[in-house]
Amino acid sequence: MIYTGNTLICGVDEAGRGPLAGPVSAAAVILDPSRPIEGLADSKKLSEKQRDRLAPIIRERALAWAVAYAEVGEIDELNILHATLLAMKRAVQALHIQPQQVLVDGLYCPQTGLPSQAIVKGDSKVAAISAASILAKTARDELMLKLHEQYPQYGFDGHKGYPTAAHIAALREHGVSDVHRRSFRPVRELL
Repeated sequence: MIYTGNTLICGVDEAGRGPLAGPVSAAAVILDPSRPIEGLADSKKLSEKQRDRLAPIIRERALAWAVAYAEVGEIDELNILHATLLAMKRAVQALHIQPQQVLVDGLYCPQTGLPSQAIVKGDSKVAAISAASILAKTARDELMLKLHEQYPQYGFDGHKGYPTAAHIAALREHGVSDVHRRSFRPVRELL
């Protein structure tokens, strides 16, 4: 059962599992039922402009929210699934209000010690997960823009670390940086 009366529900989602560079981000959000937010949806179904408009509204109206990361070294050491679960666990633990139930987009739940449920396509079914998907995505995109300032030759401002043709070409030309995931095949093959 997803909703039971006044249960304090936290939605959790991630962004950045597929890129070849940068951390994976996760967000945890407890929405305030008395302050609904229009337009929440799976972040992948929203434009960048829509996400950028919604993110500050979510941060302002939510009862609690947190964003956390698993860094490139952790991704390479643990694998992307376990690093994602670690980022999710960190996000839930960073909330200043403890939820009574954790609803996670996908197939797996992080070990938080709280009652948890994984919901496939949860980011389009549960508002709190939609909100988390938007915060995770906008926070990671912002971080990738900062990495672009440090490593402009890779074009992170355009592809955010995803394996586009331009990114692969830049990797071939400039080699592997400290922010690239060495365990991911396209990067590993260039080492």
